[in-house]
Amino acid sequence: MKTITSLTPAMLADSAAVRVESLGPQGRISLRARGDLSALNGALGLDLPTRIGHRASTEGMEALCLGPDEWVLVLAHDRVDAMLAALGAVYDDHPHSATSISGREVSLLIDGPRAAELLAIACPRDIATIAEGAGRRTVFDGASVVIWHDAPGRFRMDVWNSFASFVAQTLITGARELAAEPVEGG
Repeated sequence: MKTITSLTPAMLADSAAVRVESLGPQGRISLRARGDLSALNGALGLDLPTRIGHRASTEGMEALCLGPDEWVLVLAHDRVDAMLAALGAVYDDHPHSATSISGREVSLLIDGPRAAELLAIACPRDIATIAEGAGRRTVFDGASVVIWHDAPGRFRMDVWNSFASFVAQTLITGARELAAEPVEGG
């Protein structure tokens, strides 16, 4: 599968305060469905989370509930076609929409003791309210993004390719500013 991306995997900023890295391409599927999700759950091999912001995962795939009838699935590129076929096989039992959006977005890793502060520079959402293991759709300096809170001080941000360079540069500038601030008590 050929991917189109505006960023290549690379370390963009690295300091004791925060690290920003562009990650490699990932497969993504946008899934929309309503009602009894059991047929879809069987096809996916996991139970879709039904609360907005909640995640579920199985070996090699994550599902994040973005809305009452909307999920994003993240998996390896080479598994996207097989997953779409598995979902298509249950369409008659449960009509739904499943579309590959693999080329639409790139992911950035924001990691370090001041990662939440860095995200807060351009995000109106209170980053502290995104529980560890959860995720949220929001905006970052006007660009639509999805923020995944993976672990303490560790976040992923999915951003559309068309905004990726702009968002990355904003994060790089913010990371430099955080790194230049004096350490409290020092």
